[in-house]
Parts: sequence; C-alpha cells; structure tokens
Amino acid sequence: MANTKVELNELFAIPPVTELTPDVLTELLSILRLHSISPQELSYKWESYSMKMGSEQTKLDLETTRAFKKDLQEMLEREARGKAHVRSVDKRGAYATPRSTGKGDDVFGMLDSIVPNTPVPQRANGSIKRKSAFETPAVPKFNRADGMSSPSDARSNGTQSVTFSERQNAGQVVETLNDHLSVCEAPVAPPAESRIKLTANTDLKKFSYKPMAMHLSEASEVLDDRIDEFQLLVQAHHNLEDSAFGNASNQATSEIIAVGRITSESIEGKLNASSLMLETSRRTGAGLRIPLKVESLSYEFFPGQIVALRGINASGLYFSVNEVLEMPLLPPAASLPSTLDVLNERLGMDQESSHSANHAVNVLVSAGPYTADDNLAFEPLNALCEKAAESYADIFILVGPILDLEHPLLASGDFDLPDDGSIEPDKATLNDVFRILIGKPLRTLAAQVPNITIILVPSVRDAVNKHVSWPQEPFDKKVLGLPRQAKVVTNPVTVSLNEIVVGISAQDVLDDLRREEVKVGKPKENSILSRLPRHLIQQRHFSPLYPPADRKNLLKTGTEEGVATGMPLDVSYLKLGEWLNVRPDMLITPSALSPFAKVVESVLVVNPGPLSKRKGPGTYAQLSIYPRTVTEEERELEQAEGTMVGHRLFDRARVDIIRI
Repeated sequence: MANTKVELNELFAIPPVTELTPDVLTELLSILRLHSISPQELSYKWESYSMKMGSEQTKLDLETTRAFKKDLQEMLEREARGKAHVRSVDKRGAYATPRSTGKGDDVFGMLDSIVPNTPVPQRANGSIKRKSAFETPAVPKFNRADGMSSPSDARSNGTQSVTFSERQNAGQVVETLNDHLSVCEAPVAPPAESRIKLTANTDLKKFSYKPMAMHLSEASEVLDDRIDEFQLLVQAHHNLEDSAFGNASNQATSEIIAVGRITSESIEGKLNASSLMLETSRRTGAGLRIPLKVESLSYEFFPGQIVALRGINASGLYFSVNEVLEMPLLPPAASLPSTLDVLNERLGMDQESSHSANHAVNVLVSAGPYTADDNLAFEPLNALCEKAAESYADIFILVGPILDLEHPLLASGDFDLPDDGSIEPDKATLNDVFRILIGKPLRTLAAQVPNITIILVPSVRDAVNKHVSWPQEPFDKKVLGLPRQAKVVTNPVTVSLNEIVVGISAQDVLDDLRREEVKVGKPKENSILSRLPRHLIQQRHFSPLYPPADRKNLLKTGTEEGVATGMPLDVSYLKLGEWLNVRPDMLITPSALSPFAKVVESVLVVNPGPLSKRKGPGTYAQLSIYPRTVTEEERELEQAEGTMVGHRLFDRARVDIIRI
C-alpha cells in the first residue's frame, strides 16, 4: 500500500507539490481497487480523460477525481453493453427480423411521406432523398447554397456541437515558450520579396516509389542494416573493440555488448517487462531473438527501439542486462557566420544593428483535421488563413490530414459541394473537393500576401494522396489548384527555412509511443511530453516504432466503422524516415496529446495540436523566430579556421500555442 501511494504521488503530483491531498489519494486508491489496474495504467487513463475534457482546465482535485471515477465506470458499462449486444446479435443470426431504431420509426422506411407525423429529410436543393432499407441515418450536411457555413442543428453522437462562430476563448494563448521574447510585429505592408529561403534537405524523388509492392527480402535487409549501422555508431562513440560485441543468444560466461531491436515475445498484447526480447541482425546473431532480464535497470523500452545492452547469457535461456549503453546523438545543425550574415540581411538586419521584433520571422504551424465532423465548411482553416493574411506571415505550414479519410461525411460520400461553375456535381472528384474547399482560401491568402511561403505536408489519412503507405510522396500540386506560393513536400520531410533545419512528420508517433512504451524501474524523465520526443532524437528517426501500433487500439473515428487508419508502413523504404547528418533545429510532430512546445536535447519540439477537434475548434502554433546574431569573434574564427556556429534556435524562438 505504501509503495502504491508513493507511485501515485510521483505520477499525479504536479511540481512544486510533491504529495496529493489525502482525499484525492483515497479516491485514486479506490479506483485502483475497483478496476484492478496499476497506477501507471491509471495515469494513462487520466491523460486521456484530461485530453478529452481539456487538459488546461482539468486540475486534479476531489471534484475532478470523482468525475474521472464516474467517467471510467460509465465507459466500462458501455463496453459491457456493447459486448453483450454483439453476443446477442451473434445468437440471433443473420436472418433476424430488423427492429425499429426509435419511437415512430418504421422498419424499412415505407412510411416516409405517407404518415403525416413522419419527418421527411429535405435535401439542400429542395429534392427528397428517400431512405433505403437498413440505411444508417445520414450525418448532417452543410448548406449547399452557403458552403462555408456550419449547420445550425449539427449533432454528432447525440451531443450538440458548438458552432465555430460561437466558440469560446478564440485567440487565447494556451502555452508559451520563451515568453521573454516579444511576438513578432506585423509590417505595415507585405514585404516586397520573400524573406525566406526554402531548401529541401530530403531527396523528394525517392518518395515516388510504388506502394504495396514490398518484398520480404528487401524489408528484412532494411531492418538488419539499421541494427548493424547502430552497432558501428556505438562502437565509435564508446571507443570499443570488435571483441567487446557478441551474440546475445549464445550461452557464455563472459560479459558482452549486444546491439539489437526490442521486440515482444507475443504478437498480440502490449509489451511489458516480462515479455521483452532482443532481436539480432543476421550478421551479428543470425537473426535470433532472446528474452531479456531487465529487473535491475531503470529505462524505457518500446517495440522497434535499437539498443546496445551490456550483459551476460550464462544459462542460454535469457540475456541478463546490467547496463543500457548511451546512444550517440547526431551533431546539432550549424552554419558559417558569413552565411548567417547574408541570411540576416534578408530580414533587414545588418551586422552592426541589434535585432528587434520587426526582424523576427513569423511562422504559423497547423495540423489536421481542419474541420469538425459535422460539416465540410473548413471554418478553422479559413480563420487561420485570415490570421496569416492579417499578420503577413512569412511561413504557413499545413500538416495533414487536410482532406481527411476519417471524416464521416467524406467516408460516407453524403455531402454537397458549394456552387462552382467549373465542375459538374455528378462528375466531381475528391481533387475537385480539395480545389474548392482547401485551394480557394489558400489562393486568397497568396493573393493577399504574395511573398508568403506555404508548405503542405500530406498524411496517410489524406484522401487526395495516392500513396497509401508511409513514407509518402507529395501532393499533386497541379490537379489541386494550389497557388504558386504553395510548396508540396513529402511525409516525412526535412527542410531548411533560411538557416533553420526543420523536420516534419504527419504521423502521430508520439501517441503511438505512449501506448507502446514500457517503463522498467523509475523513469529518468517524468514528463511524458519530454520523454517521447527524446526517443525520436536518440533513434534518429521520425517513426522508430516497429511494428506500428495496432489500429484497433487507436482512438475510434467518427465513421460508420469507427476504425482508425493507423500507419500503413512500407518497411522497404523505412530508411526514408531517418535523420541524416544533423539534428534538426525544430521538430514538428502533430499529435493527439496535449499541444506543447518544449526543448529536448537542444531540439525545439512543437506539437501544434489539431486545428479542429471532432466537435469543436482546436489550436495552432505561432513562432516568432529572431535572427541568429553573429559576434566578431565568430567571424574571426571562420576566417582563421573555417569554424561553423550552432543555430541555437531554442534560445531565439518564441512559441505560442493559440486557440483558433
């Protein structure tokens, strides 16, 4: 009991508070006993509950703890009722008589327009759409005459949605990093020329591969090569001899270092400390797997993680780990002082002057979805485009999904397009939908701010990207009607914005890691929002999790099936997700976790959060990036020795997470 209380205090007490109040602690212990779960699992459920309710408004006190307890109980009851319903349907069989779904409803829709009190669904153009037998009630649509307006009676799952125009706390700053820096000042007029030099550090052509054509031999070679490459990195970093390494699956009495991939002994179920196994490469261990004994460690593991373990296999049955060796990090990004001087001149700053707010680069970062589940009005996107136009943003980054496959209306195909003379409604494609609903506000923005740089990153959930697997090729700019200022890039991608190296991936790898991570002993980093990005930095990869999280375990979608898209992974091209040469200055990783901006291992990590939640508005990130000031000493060192200087973006960038 004492150990449980200590663990609850470590997981739930927010510094500077180190202990929970007795009444809250009593309620949490009651939940543990009632549901027979561990404190760690309870903390995950609390994080999910906080995200659902709004983490910035959910404080752990007696009232919220009881509400959390009630919510858990109701969730378990719903799951029990659902399982009971499935069992009853199975017993009735496929030929069971259809039942009425509500008071006054007929079974086959035969009473439509016959019984006076029967509601008749009206289409936007005045025609009647007749219900077919066994048809799921259509999700509400937005008015065809006014394609940019939300339905007044829009409902989702029986809950009244808040219309976008009636949203609360619009423009509220949720979180700020480096608040000692001022928000960049909008110029009086748009700049005469672009202040941003955009360079792709990723070979975009390599992403135009043929998906769904993976060969097992190629995939196995890619997985093996990753283990062998890390062994060379570990050997060089720790100055080890070849004889220090060995095969963890071989019985031996001497201590060795084994490099391999973390995996689970079972295909199904979550990884835990007792199911940890090390998978070796064919070169170092014939591809064999060996169980791991890690009771003496304090470390975090996840499937697909490449680790270097020091230990011994005395019995031949398992590898007893004494130490996990530190993985070498990539060097930080750096540039020559003369290059920085030239780039600073683009921002209107000379060598003698000091930087000010009007020299700062204005960057807006958003992530999908971009509209609520009950409409395709894309009001949050339109509002953000207006914000970008008003502030004369230098860079506008849109991370997918943009036209979301998991949107109920797109999934059902039951929606109307706004009037557009360039297309025939009966012949419209999803490319036309994108061009009208997404391309139009972007074209308007580009006309208002001619020198803005718009970057579009696709997602595996985007309906207009033919690449169904990760890594993904860019959008087809021509057919989507995007403006000249729009730059389509791959998923993932590494680009340079002036000197700043930025890594972007649309995959929600942070939430997947949260679900799959197993902690042994006391974690070195208590903050999950700092710990998860560190995995990406240490593994030098945008998505080091392998295999990807089971989509059945992901959050349910608003579609009829309710199953998430997940992450279709083409293992043969997994190398396209690796980081090359340097650590990025900034890492943009959109996630269902609470939006945040943190500095992890000198990398500025930004999760802007979704611009639109399923039933309401979301958040975006605004960055004010000041120029990198170059000293005379740094210029002299360049002339004498050609020394480069670090960018130190984390010191000169203000990040605001803002409600749309």
